[in-house]
Amino acid sequence: MSVISPVTSDVSSLNSEPAGKVRPRGILHSIGSWSAYVVLLLAAVSALIMIVAPMATGSQTYTVLTNSMAPKYAPGTFLVVKPTEFSSLRVGDVITFQIESGKPGVISHRITSVGSTQTGERVFTTKGDNNSLEDAATVQEVQIKGKLLYAVPYVGFAAHAVGEQRGKLLPIIAVGFISLGALSMVRGAVEKKRGKHEKDND
Repeated sequence: MSVISPVTSDVSSLNSEPAGKVRPRGILHSIGSWSAYVVLLLAAVSALIMIVAPMATGSQTYTVLTNSMAPKYAPGTFLVVKPTEFSSLRVGDVITFQIESGKPGVISHRITSVGSTQTGERVFTTKGDNNSLEDAATVQEVQIKGKLLYAVPYVGFAAHAVGEQRGKLLPIIAVGFISLGALSMVRGAVEKKRGKHEKDND
């Protein structure tokens, strides 16, 4: 007579997972959470660069549309230009100035030399980094909008599209960041409580 031992199941072994093994759901959840944080961080940095910092420094923003200052300031580069004392500008500074005094069109070029008119007025000769010749007309104080404070590549076209709405968008963005921060805190607390509950039930 053969002896057949009864088949038994170890309930604990069926319901538990090896130590150190991460559930697939947990991995996907972690990836999703980190992705959300990365997107939030990028949005915060973009808002700081494109809206908050220019407003805080009293600067104006422009978008490079031509290749005259390439490759360093290629088309699409976002420029933040701060009003600067005319007397403090020097050779090598990148300035934004009106192409014609009193006209809205502006250009951003580098100062290559400092001169004066017959009446003793201080003027600048400018040139695009990518141009072979200096600009034909000198630049007077009244034409200058400011000196380049910083530049960010690629994001200029997006900023240009937003345009004058940046001031109106700032409060909305601030409220959005506060809401997202609060939501993240609540979500983290809920997930922590859920994880503790699942651990107690294992």
